[in-house]
Amino acid sequence: MNDVFFDDKQAVGFQKTTLIDYPGRLAAIIFFPFCNMRCPWCHNGDLILGRKRANGTGLVPLIEAVSHIKKRREVLGGVVLSGGEAALYPSLPELVSYIKRLGLAVKLDTNGSAPGVLEKLLSSRETRPDYIAMDLKIAPGRYAELLTKAADAKNPLKNAIAGLIERSAAIVRASGVEHEFRSLRLSPPYFTEADVEALRPLAGNSVWNFRHPALKNCLDPSWNRQGDTD
Repeated sequence: MNDVFFDDKQAVGFQKTTLIDYPGRLAAIIFFPFCNMRCPWCHNGDLILGRKRANGTGLVPLIEAVSHIKKRREVLGGVVLSGGEAALYPSLPELVSYIKRLGLAVKLDTNGSAPGVLEKLLSSRETRPDYIAMDLKIAPGRYAELLTKAADAKNPLKNAIAGLIERSAAIVRASGVEHEFRSLRLSPPYFTEADVEALRPLAGNSVWNFRHPALKNCLDPSWNRQGDTD
């Protein structure tokens, strides 16, 4: 199977095996570096800033990760494409198609900021993920708080981000693909019932999971001192 579309210079975080990140499947995870958001509670700060570590492991060439997945395709049940933000990777459709041709299911983790990428992936059976997990972080009207430079008018996402998130959620809900929405139980007063109510229409009748955050090694160190909420 031809692997030439992979960029030899593309480095990723790679976890060879997970039992918890793809529901019902033994999977490998590819973590793409960089993200267009700066969530202060993010515990993969080095990854989203493009530094050398991802989820506790060093970055490796994407081709190396894919080669390992190819060798273990008889053992694995799927591959999780995460980040950072996987939708920022230009060759994501080709990668999804390649993994599916290996006979493996693909789960995409996304922050929902790139609805155009979701539409492109879902437009073809060859590139359609088998599972999508989309984060719902805070009320859509507050998403500008999470951008790289929330106060910088030059940030092209500043005025568009709420609409992009809402559009992505609608695409996911209507996709016919198994999916879930995910939110973190962040400590009030940062995340409140008002945020939940604002996000509720985005989740609709889909599965919406709430999880406790891993408040260690946060991008903003002040979040390391915050406790989980019930």
